[in-house]
Amino acid sequence: MKTKSKFLRSLAIFLLSSVAAFSVYADDVLLNVSFDPTRELYEDVNKHFIDSWKKKTGKGLTIQQSHGGSGKQARAVIDGLEADVVTLALAYDIDSIVNNSGAISKEWEKEFPHHSVPYYSTIVFLVRKGNPKAIKDWDDIVKPGIGVITPNPKTSGGARWNYLAAWGFAKKKYGTEAKATEFVKALYKNTSVLDTGARGSTTTFVQRGIGDVLLAWENEAELAISESKKANGGNSQLEVVYPSASILAETPVAVVEKVTAKKGTTELAKAYLNFLYTKEGQEIVAKHFFRPNDAAVLKANASKFPKINLFDVRSIEGSWAAAHKKHFADGGLFDSIYGEAKK
Repeated sequence: MKTKSKFLRSLAIFLLSSVAAFSVYADDVLLNVSFDPTRELYEDVNKHFIDSWKKKTGKGLTIQQSHGGSGKQARAVIDGLEADVVTLALAYDIDSIVNNSGAISKEWEKEFPHHSVPYYSTIVFLVRKGNPKAIKDWDDIVKPGIGVITPNPKTSGGARWNYLAAWGFAKKKYGTEAKATEFVKALYKNTSVLDTGARGSTTTFVQRGIGDVLLAWENEAELAISESKKANGGNSQLEVVYPSASILAETPVAVVEKVTAKKGTTELAKAYLNFLYTKEGQEIVAKHFFRPNDAAVLKANASKFPKINLFDVRSIEGSWAAAHKKHFADGGLFDSIYGEAKK
C-alpha cells in the first residue's frame, strides 16, 4: 500500500511538473478575425510581431487568421467565435459585436489612436487592360451595358463602402437623395453577381472574367494587378482607375476583452494592435497598399497613393449607425433599390 501511495505521489508530481513545463514553453495563441482583403497584410504583420514578441518576452507566439466578409465575421464573433482581436472593415461591425454580445468594450474607439483606426483605404475601379469601356468616373459605371462587379452589402463591409461611395458621389453631384437613389439603382441594374465578400468579387472579375469593372478596395486592386503581372510575364491584364471622388474607408480594430480576459491574452492582444501604429507596422501597412495614419510614413510612400478627393460617412449620413439603419438594415434602402434594379 505504501509503495502504491508513493507511486501515486510521484506520478502526481511528474504530471504537475509536466504541466508547469508546458505552460512555460508553450506558445501563446492569438486569433485575429479580420475581413477579406487583409489576408496578405496580416501574414506579413504577424511574422514581424511574432519576432518582436519573442525578443521582448522570450515566448513563442502563434497567430491564427480568420477572413471573410466583414459583416459575416462580426456575426461569427457574436455567435461565439473566440477572437482575441477583430480588425474589421467598418465601425458598425465592431459596434454590432458590442451591442449584441458585450464582448467588446463600449469605449473601444478610445482604446487606440485615430479612433482605433491604424490605417484606412478607399474605393477604386479595377478595369481590363486598355480600359476598353473608357471608365473614368462614377457616371461611367451606371451607363447601360456596363458590367459591374461588387459584393453583397448584407455580408461584406467592402460592399457597403462601395455602395456609400456611389451614393455619396451622386448625392454631392446631383444634390438630392432621390437622384442619388436613382443613380445607385442604375449601378445595381448593371451588376450580375453579388459575392459574399470582397475577395470573392475579385475572383469573379479576375479569374472568371465576368464584368467590365470591379469596385474594389485600393489595396485589393493593387494586389490583383501584382498577381496579373506574375501570371503574364510582367504585363498586367488589369488597370486601376481613380474616380474624381471616393469614400474615406476607415478600417477599425478592437480587443475582444470578454475572450482575452478568459484566456489571459489581454496584454498580448493590446500589444499586437499597438504594433500596427509603430513605424515598422505602418511601413508594413503601406507596403500592402493600405494608407497609413502616420503622416511621415504616408508621405514617404506618396507614390503608391494617388491623391483623391475623399469624403467620409459622417458627411453623407452623420454616422455609421444612421447609415446602416437607413441603407443596409432589413427593409432598408438597399433592399428597395436592389429589388427595383432586378425587376
